[in-house]
Amino acid sequence: MPLVDGKTQVYLILGDPVEQVRAPESFNLIFAALGMNAVVVPVHVAAADVTRFVPVAFTGQNIKSMLLTIPHKSLVMPLLQRCGALAEVAGAVNAVRRDAAGGLEGDLFDGEGLVASLNYFGMAYAGQRVLVLGAGGGAAAIGASLIGAGSAVALGAAAELAFYDPMPGKAQELAQRLARYSQGQTQVSAAASNDPAGFDLVVNATPLGLQSGDPMPCDVARVKPTAALMDILMKNQPTPWVRAGRARGLNAQPGFEMLIQQAHLYLDFFGLTEAATLVRRDATFIREAIYPVEMAGEIYRDLAPDLPTAGIAR
Repeated sequence: MPLVDGKTQVYLILGDPVEQVRAPESFNLIFAALGMNAVVVPVHVAAADVTRFVPVAFTGQNIKSMLLTIPHKSLVMPLLQRCGALAEVAGAVNAVRRDAAGGLEGDLFDGEGLVASLNYFGMAYAGQRVLVLGAGGGAAAIGASLIGAGSAVALGAAAELAFYDPMPGKAQELAQRLARYSQGQTQVSAAASNDPAGFDLVVNATPLGLQSGDPMPCDVARVKPTAALMDILMKNQPTPWVRAGRARGLNAQPGFEMLIQQAHLYLDFFGLTEAATLVRRDATFIREAIYPVEMAGEIYRDLAPDLPTAGIAR
C-alpha cells in the first residue's frame, strides 16, 4: 500500500458490521500494483446513521466513491439521484459515486459477480431450478441477475428462482419485487423452508458460516447429487457448508470469485479504467492474495482476457 498523504484518493466501504469485508484487501492490492496513490478504507457505520453519514462524507474532496455492504445496500437508495438498471430491479446498490453535478448515483454489481462466478466454475443456472438462502441486499442482487433483468454476463435466465429467509415476509417481498421484472422467463417465489431437495443450484446468501458455531444454511444431505453449491461468504472459507458439499462430491465453491469477478465493474464505475483493464486481463494476483493456503492449488490463470468477465467455465 502506498504512503497515505494529503493527495491520497480515498474510497470507503461502509458496513454494519464491517470486519468481514475482503474488498479493501483486493482493491488496495490493485492500487499498489498500478502505483496509485489510493486506498480503500472500511468504516463501521450503524444502519441508523448511514443516510446521514453518506452525504456528509462526500463533502470530503478526496473521498472519491463508496462501496457498500450489509445492511446499507438498500438503505442508501433514497439518497440517490439515479441508479443502474439492476440496482433499480433489486432495490439496492453496492457502489455510490458523485456525478458531475455533485449528486449521488449508484449501481449494483453483486449479482453480476455471482453469475460470472457461476460461469467461471461451470455451474449451470440458465433454465435451472435455483434456491437462494437469504433475502437481503446480496440475495436481491443475485436474483436480479439470475432472472436476466439487464444482466451483461448471464448466459440465460433461471427457470425457477426461490428465496428462503427465516424473517417472516422478507423472502415473499423480494420474490414479488423480482417477479415484476422477470418477463415470464423465471418463476420467482418464496420457499416455505430451506430444504434444498430438487434444486439444481443452491446459493448461500446468509451470514451463516461466519461464526464457528453457526448452523448449516441448509442440510447438504438433502441436495441432489448433480446440484452445485455457491457460498458467497468471503471469510472462513471453505465453510463447513462448502466442505460438506465437497465431501459429497458436489461442485461446492466459496465466495471469493464473486468479489474478484465484479472488481473490474467497480473500477470502471469509479472511473479507474486502467485498473479495470488490468483486472479484466488477469485477476490471478488477487486470487493468490485472498485464497487460503489449503485452496491455493485451485487457483488458475484467466484464459479469456477479452471477455467482459474475468473468466469462463472450465
